[in-house]
Amino acid sequence: MNNRLKVLRAERDWSQEVLAQKVGVSRQTINAIERSKYDPSLPLAFKIARLFVLSIEEIFEPTEEELA
Repeated sequence: MNNRLKVLRAERDWSQEVLAQKVGVSRQTINAIERSKYDPSLPLAFKIARLFVLSIEEIFEPTEEELA
């Protein structure tokens, strides 16, 4: 899954640790999501979207393989 998490975080000058604390996960989880190594659960995706005041679709986008 592709995502804009790193860009959104950088726009706010937040470290991965700060974002992780805000949504209740580890820094390693944020790192894995940003690197597309881990897809967030739906509850976590909602927390992230609410934090950035965006829809889930504005942050996360499935890859072509996931849509096939």
